[in-house]
Amino acid sequence: MHIYPRRLFSRILSLGVVLVMLLAGGCMVGPNFRPPQPTKVPGSWAGVEKTPSTPSSATAADTSGLTRWWYQFHDPMLLPLVEEGLKANLDLQLSEARLRQARAARGMAVGGFWPTVAASASYQRQHTPGPTGKGLDQDLYQSGFDAVWELDLFGGVRRQIESADATIQASMDSLRDVQVSLIAEVAVNYIQLRGFQQEIVITQDNLKAQQHTADIMHQRLTAGFVSALDVANADASVATTESQLPVLETSAQQSIYALSVLLARPPADLLEQLKPTGKLPDVPAEVPAGLPSELLRRRPDIRQAEAQLHAATAQIGVATADLFPKFSLTGSVSWQSNLLRNQWTEPSRFSAFGPSVAWPIFQGGAISSNIRVQEALRDQAFITYQKTVLNAFQEVENALIAFSKEQRHRKSLSDAVIANRKAMDLSQQLYRQGMTDFLNVLIAQRSLYASEDALAQSNRDIAMDLIALYKALGSGWESAPTNAEASTSAPADAKTAER
Repeated sequence: MHIYPRRLFSRILSLGVVLVMLLAGGCMVGPNFRPPQPTKVPGSWAGVEKTPSTPSSATAADTSGLTRWWYQFHDPMLLPLVEEGLKANLDLQLSEARLRQARAARGMAVGGFWPTVAASASYQRQHTPGPTGKGLDQDLYQSGFDAVWELDLFGGVRRQIESADATIQASMDSLRDVQVSLIAEVAVNYIQLRGFQQEIVITQDNLKAQQHTADIMHQRLTAGFVSALDVANADASVATTESQLPVLETSAQQSIYALSVLLARPPADLLEQLKPTGKLPDVPAEVPAGLPSELLRRRPDIRQAEAQLHAATAQIGVATADLFPKFSLTGSVSWQSNLLRNQWTEPSRFSAFGPSVAWPIFQGGAISSNIRVQEALRDQAFITYQKTVLNAFQEVENALIAFSKEQRHRKSLSDAVIANRKAMDLSQQLYRQGMTDFLNVLIAQRSLYASEDALAQSNRDIAMDLIALYKALGSGWESAPTNAEASTSAPADAKTAER
């Protein structure tokens, strides 16, 4: 009793397969995508030092080390923080969910390439009035199948699939961009924490020295060797230095809170682990920046902008296909009977099969307007791509020059600390010999503390500039597969839709 729907669907499938084979190399309306070429790509980085006599900030050497750049800091506590962030961060999980959404949306687009089949069934109890008033009760059983296969003669569905593939690629690159940003955020907050802790140590050491000097001044005031003005100056110096500690402690603890949230933990969850003072990680002297042209392939945000441009270009073809007629193969088979036992017999069967065509003759310019809308969206995506490329070049140059100049800044501050420490020792010696007043001692102490604090900040800043450079270079995603890419059965890369 099931032979008739099989015959119907076999006819539709046979004709459809033949047409699909004929259409496999057929035309697709709309423009074909071509990867954009930025108008001007510099041949080298302006911020790379070119003379061997000055500290170099970056080189054009092999860039393979940029993949897991955080290992170059040689900090055993930073490594597990980054790895945990890559597994637990909520922004990363949100991007993974968007990638799964894009892949599911592609499945919906592919569904438009195949026939749709629907089944239906119903039962009705009918009562017809009779001449005697009793009337007639009758059962009515109905069931059937309907099939429609819209043939993609002009490539509208294929363009939709092409757009969906490009959207998957954009989602993957967005995920990688989030990963690059996450690693940088974890490293920055960790560097800030260690920098604030180093400043706290320096402040505490200076506070002890100043407190010791103030105690001596109080003793000498009692003995009548110094004036009350010297004692007041010493106490003021102690209070000023002591006032810096709460500010630094607040900043250090807030850095721990930020790290905890990046790892999807409650803010205070890492306090016990990270509150003990640690040193700043080692900073490599050089970074293999590579060539500017390599940045176009390495930066995930540039790759994402290119994929979004591809998706927008394909949508022009989807809109253009609406200008052309749509050809479909349709078929239906149904059974209707007042007796259930006769439901699927030959006398109860109704069937229909044949092609159909629909052509929008007049829609008030809606289709043409939609094409212009998609073209404008394509142009916007291209402008966004160009802007993304220029911003990427700027970010790298900014980071290169900041990293290079900060090294020179740190060298000068290191020399200043040495000179100020010598000046403080000399001022104390001259004061004990009565050859200078106490004001010079205070000036020397304050200068030493200021230069030591500035050096600690420079050490922190140079590490943060290096992280900014790694982020600007798009480093940190090539070798670390994401949860979504590892768990899904979909291909890792969307297929290239360029033809």
